[in-house]
Amino acid sequence: MTRRTTRRALLGTAALALLLTGCGIRPTQVPVDGGPAPSRLPCAVNGEGGPQAQPSSLPVRIYLVCASQLVAVDRTADTEAPPKSPPGTGLPVARALVAELQKEPTQAEREAGFQTYVRSPLTISVGRAGDPDGTYRLSRQPEALAPEALAQLVCTLAESRAAADEGGVRLGGPGGYAPALYDCAPTTKSHPQTPLPTRATPPPGPPATP
Repeated sequence: MTRRTTRRALLGTAALALLLTGCGIRPTQVPVDGGPAPSRLPCAVNGEGGPQAQPSSLPVRIYLVCASQLVAVDRTADTEAPPKSPPGTGLPVARALVAELQKEPTQAEREAGFQTYVRSPLTISVGRAGDPDGTYRLSRQPEALAPEALAQLVCTLAESRAAADEGGVRLGGPGGYAPALYDCAPTTKSHPQTPLPTRATPPPGPPATP
């Protein structure tokens, strides 16, 4: 390439830069910011890695928090450890699920981004006299729990054999407050930090005549 050709090329490059600047276009090599990057948490547990199933164990599904959402996790729970419950109730399953929610996530679950907001000690029992059928009483008021913890409890119990006949789960606390029927709505899973939707609990019916 001759010296004259090189000079023409440099002049052409400078003219192009001036043209772009005059049109309001500033040449840059910095990539445009397209907003925050999506979460890199996999929110999925790969491999076995869990405890070996025992004769008294039961496959269960619980909800943990990952990337600010509720995500289902499959585990194996022991249903013989809780004390015996009244026949015809889902109390053994409910107790096993509550116990699983209070356990710290396994190493594989932590690496996948899972965490739990349900803190021990927390126990669950059947409703007291006068409560509607299918009521469970927690050892703490549901409203006193962290919103994420209550969302984990409600969605886990509502999608198990401990669910109420009309769907959702009916929960109360240790005090004299009436239980509420909580629903696991899609917004509960996507935004567990928001208040949970409830349905009105019907008043107890008149006592049966002998």
